[in-house]
Amino acid sequence: MSFEKVVAGTLGAGLGLLAYGMLFETRKLVVEEQTLRLPRWPHEMEGYRIGLLADLHLRPGKLTLSQCKRAVEAVLLGDPDAVILVGDYVGMWQDGVDDLLAEGLSELRRFRGPKIAIPGNRDYLGDTPDRLLPIFDPLGIQLLRNEAVTADEISWVGIDSANAGQDKPAEALSASDPTKPLVILWHEPDTVLRLPEGPELMLSGHSHGGQFIAPWGWAPMTSTLGKIYRKGFYLDAPVPIYVSRGLATTGPPSRLFCPPEVSLLTLRQAD
Repeated sequence: MSFEKVVAGTLGAGLGLLAYGMLFETRKLVVEEQTLRLPRWPHEMEGYRIGLLADLHLRPGKLTLSQCKRAVEAVLLGDPDAVILVGDYVGMWQDGVDDLLAEGLSELRRFRGPKIAIPGNRDYLGDTPDRLLPIFDPLGIQLLRNEAVTADEISWVGIDSANAGQDKPAEALSASDPTKPLVILWHEPDTVLRLPEGPELMLSGHSHGGQFIAPWGWAPMTSTLGKIYRKGFYLDAPVPIYVSRGLATTGPPSRLFCPPEVSLLTLRQAD
């Protein structure tokens, strides 16, 4: 076989996989039911459930809106105690995305538990996360930017985007209640390396799980501050961390062996 045919065949296979990922895998929303066993989780809060949404990347067009609505429905069906959103709600700020985001998240209005959000780096593209407030406030979603809030006897510590240069972890931690279990919300997962020991858990998104994963686990695409902790639960990180694969894509609108995710996390004390 000639070199030209080998190259053509390789390119054809690559384009075929890209098309498969775009047409099928990006739409294959997976509900990840995970039990996280945490060394310092209080016994009296055994079974606390978190619905986690990440990386909506809403942009004009029906696909991201439809995906967002499906994800919100899946979270609510999971009967969580709290719903947590960890950033990148828009691909970038442009005309029409405010209405899309309000529509995509609208069903969260009927959820009565804590609804807590932080910004991601994309929420600084074209504007600032201030633009989220008139969308979140009517839905009862509290946006934390280097702040902490206590709800359900948990101190939720929300740190702003590191890639946007807006993170102030010391300021956020100083606002927390040290008598409560601490859950850190920080969009970029590799920032866990900057945290002191002590918090019970960190929740992140940003990495998209690698987005394109080879069958043996190699991820050719990585993101800034999303290279080390790409997806799933890492008990042995400096602070135990769960990283969602998120809903959307970056770069090519395709995924491979890495479907979009809604996370339903049950927190228990480690044995």
